[in-house]
Amino acid sequence: MRDPAQNKDAAFSLAERRRLGIEGMLPPAVLTIQQQVAMELEHIFSKKEPLEQYIGLTALLDRNETLFYRLLVENLERLTPIVYTPTVGLACQQYSHIFRRPRGLFLCPNDRGQIDERLKNFLQRDVRLIVVTDNERILGLGDQGAGGMAIPVGKLILYTAGAGIHPSFCLPVSLDVGTDNSALLEDPYYVGYRGRRLRGAAYDEFVEEFVMAVKHIFPSALLQWEDFKKANAFRLLERYAGRLPSFNDDIQGTSAVALAGILSGLDLIGRPLRDQRFLMIGSGAAGVGIGRLVRSALMAEGLSAAQVRLQQAFVDSAGLVWEGRGELDAHKREFALRGEELAALGLPVPPPAELPRLIGGLRPTVMIGTTGQPGDFTPAVIRAMAKDCDRPMIFPLSNPTSKAECTPSEALLHSDGRALVATGSPFDPVVFNGVRHVIGQCNNVFVFPGVGLGVLISEASRVTDSMFLAAARALAGFTRSRATENGCLYPNIQHLREVSKLIALKVAQTARDEGYGRSLEDAPLQAAIEEFAWWPDYDTCTQGAAPRSPRHAEPLESF
Repeated sequence: MRDPAQNKDAAFSLAERRRLGIEGMLPPAVLTIQQQVAMELEHIFSKKEPLEQYIGLTALLDRNETLFYRLLVENLERLTPIVYTPTVGLACQQYSHIFRRPRGLFLCPNDRGQIDERLKNFLQRDVRLIVVTDNERILGLGDQGAGGMAIPVGKLILYTAGAGIHPSFCLPVSLDVGTDNSALLEDPYYVGYRGRRLRGAAYDEFVEEFVMAVKHIFPSALLQWEDFKKANAFRLLERYAGRLPSFNDDIQGTSAVALAGILSGLDLIGRPLRDQRFLMIGSGAAGVGIGRLVRSALMAEGLSAAQVRLQQAFVDSAGLVWEGRGELDAHKREFALRGEELAALGLPVPPPAELPRLIGGLRPTVMIGTTGQPGDFTPAVIRAMAKDCDRPMIFPLSNPTSKAECTPSEALLHSDGRALVATGSPFDPVVFNGVRHVIGQCNNVFVFPGVGLGVLISEASRVTDSMFLAAARALAGFTRSRATENGCLYPNIQHLREVSKLIALKVAQTARDEGYGRSLEDAPLQAAIEEFAWWPDYDTCTQGAAPRSPRHAEPLESF
């Protein structure tokens, strides 16, 4: 009754209560899990504030794991915005003040030289999936210190709910290397490491020790890098991609879900990908990640690298990314336009600084925002997009909702209702000129659970960009197979388990075909996915104690 993995609350049968010696320790009524789900919905939505709802759901997870996941799986559309974006942003900001019970591992500079031992303290030894953050670039909120732990916890919740990866396989980790957020350091109740962030060699040595410990203690684990600041995000991904199966969701997951939305939109309007021109507003991890995968998709359509360069442009806080600007971050240099390319695009040297004028010259058909700056897509910017494009795609992707570059209403208003819109956070449908537009959410949750499941099933030794391209195509295909409502570019999140299984199969096939995964035919792969995915339901207690993990927690080799 005190172990959330075994507890059933009032759903323990009378026979189970007798066998377990807990008669009299519960009220006499025996409830079904369906009754419990209904009661928990009543509990959660009796609370009016999203953060209080988040706290209530977290309390349920800490008390009754199976019931929590059953509640979430059956109500994904209603509850995902509470357990993840946008509410998780509030949870990160208020983390020290809502802290109840620790979950996962917190590693700080005091643990240097002992990280191997710290990982051994985690009782579950068959960890297959780790989500780790250093808390520096949490959503669009920046450095949240120890509060960033809410992100790995939330991501792993979605892995379980969305792909059926049993929670006993999952480990959230915070690399609490300090914080440069002075407000946190001045907060007397701050629960994190009180010190400025490790930088340079000390930071790299800390991360290296962590990775080596993971390989030693959890050799079968897939590692997901989450919410690292852009320079570290690219550097760590490149450094460790070949040393252990790992990926960065902000770079690769975001790119796949964005590309899927683009492909869905093109299918709706009957246009080929190869003819599109892309403008990325924001050149950090997400923007450059999207650009890289779009480049791969365009080249897969037969375009040359030189042709692709003329179809993508990037803007950061200093304007258009081009070689004449001088010193550029390493991850931006690969997309910096050359002088002759500006001329080929009809742009002067130097190019105009004002975004509407730049759009007028580039004439993009797809505009994607990852700036974290609300209002960056001004009415003038949107009108410039719509001037030379009859169905512009406008994706304000920054999270949480308060950071979106524009609202869907603004995108539709200033494009005369012609824009195809997707957002990073959930927005209500918009009625414009009597037409109801359902706004698809370009949410990484449509991609990363399926990718993780596919990597685990295939036992892939490496996670490749080809796997994310396969995931994007699978998600777009799933959306295409469902009747979309008024230009919605993504499926309803209630279909997440179906989406994840489809993506898992495509990822496992790609791993096999590239030589990084098991050589299994499609039918055994599909069967392994179905068998591995956990459905949250109570086990029957027979030997005096409830089992810790279901049969789906068997080693993958048994499949």
